[in-house]
Amino acid sequence: MKHFLSLKDLSKDEILRIVNISVKIKENRLNGNKIQPYFKDKTLAMIFEKSSTRTRISFEIGAYELGGMALFLSNKEIQLGRGESIKDTARVISSMADMIMIRTFEHSKIEEFSLFSSKPVINGLSNEYHPTQLIADYITMLECGIGVSDKESLNLKKPIVCYIGDGNNMAHSWLMLSAKLGFELRIATPKGFEVNRDILNLALDFAKSSGAIINITNNPLDAAKNANVITTDTWVSMGQEEGKEEKVKQFSGFCVDSGIMSLGDNAIFLHCLPAYRGYEVVDEVIESSSSKVFIEAENRLHAHKGIITFLEEENWKK
Repeated sequence: MKHFLSLKDLSKDEILRIVNISVKIKENRLNGNKIQPYFKDKTLAMIFEKSSTRTRISFEIGAYELGGMALFLSNKEIQLGRGESIKDTARVISSMADMIMIRTFEHSKIEEFSLFSSKPVINGLSNEYHPTQLIADYITMLECGIGVSDKESLNLKKPIVCYIGDGNNMAHSWLMLSAKLGFELRIATPKGFEVNRDILNLALDFAKSSGAIINITNNPLDAAKNANVITTDTWVSMGQEEGKEEKVKQFSGFCVDSGIMSLGDNAIFLHCLPAYRGYEVVDEVIESSSSKVFIEAENRLHAHKGIITFLEEENWKK
């Protein structure tokens, strides 16, 4: 069974295939062409232990536009591993639904669920990874003329991406995308907030074959120089609010402002949202012409449809 749990589990070809499927689906929608019902009469079960406006809307509309429907389960209806075991929950839900999207805290929950699920599982977000967002981000990059969507050309035109902020699930996902596709990634975090060492080492191993250049630093100014993309994320993730004010103090100098943006090579600005203006990014940047965050947000819809379609093709249509 093919799942979508992390970009580390996918090949370069598979990632680009998902991107290209998503781009084609978006083009058809914008041109008024009928979208193929790749998910016709099927049900996507959406398990939200961690709430999200964009994730729910994009997956729910995406399933509908592909001919199916979506079932929303909040943490009031279901809590993975509390009461009923995760493996039993996986067996029951996958016997009724055709695909399952899970947005939760511990990545291990999603991995365990996938082991016992008879249907494809999508990681809508975990503490370690946010892979669906990176598909949307790369689509946005392509639309801005940054990067390419075929394997051969990618070897000739490698963008530079700069991530500034907390070494969290977004940083980890950028590591995997860079390591798989082979572009340059610079991650700048405050001391003590670096990326997970095991995930970094795995990315560096993948980079040996892809040709990716990965640099980790505590200096955001160095990281931003000549970058094509400058991106960040909230400094305090959901469920980590305790000690927020102290953490914010330690991120002094890591707010993406016009000075940092000016160091890039006509760089675009990306953010997965929600953005806390005045913290990880200033209003001037997020409202500037360089900011593509709302195009990026819309591309979540198309990316999610691309992922659903890819999993349908991989698991049932061969």
